[in-house]
Amino acid sequence: MRVYLAKLRADFAPTPPRKAPSVRDVTSWLTRHPDRLTDDQAQQLKTILARCPALDRTAHHTSAFAELMNARQGKHLDQWIAQVQADDLPALHTFVTGLSQDLDAVVAGLSLRYSSGAVEGQNNKIKMLKRQMFGRANFDLLRKRVLLTTRGRS
Repeated sequence: MRVYLAKLRADFAPTPPRKAPSVRDVTSWLTRHPDRLTDDQAQQLKTILARCPALDRTAHHTSAFAELMNARQGKHLDQWIAQVQADDLPALHTFVTGLSQDLDAVVAGLSLRYSSGAVEGQNNKIKMLKRQMFGRANFDLLRKRVLLTTRGRS
C-alpha cells in the first residue's frame, strides 16, 4: 500500500516554483539584443517589465540608445536626450547630464567610425606598468619595460 501511495504522490507532486531571476539576469536581458534571448528569458523579461512600468520605460530608452550606438546615429542624440528628460527616470537623467557635459565628443563618438580604443589601451598598459613599478625604479627602467612589451606584441 505504501509503494502504491508513494507512486501516486510522485505523479501529483507540484513542480517546485521557479527561482526568481537575479538583478544580473534582468540587466543582461535588458542590454542584450532581443533576438539573442531564449523564449523563456524573453517571457520572464516581459512579465517583469509588465509589473514595473519605470523599468519598462528604462528598457525602452536603453534599447533606443543602443540603436543609436550600433547604427552610428549620433545626429539623433538630441532627440533621445529630450525623450529621456521628458520621462521621470532620475538615474537616466544623471546619465544624460553626463553626456551633455561633452555633447560634441559624444555625438562624434556615436557618428564617426574612428575610435581611440587602441590608444586608450596602450595608455592603460603603460599606467599598469608604472603602478607595478611604483617606488622601485626610475624612468629609464620604465622606458625599457614599455619598449620590451611593445616589441613582444609586434
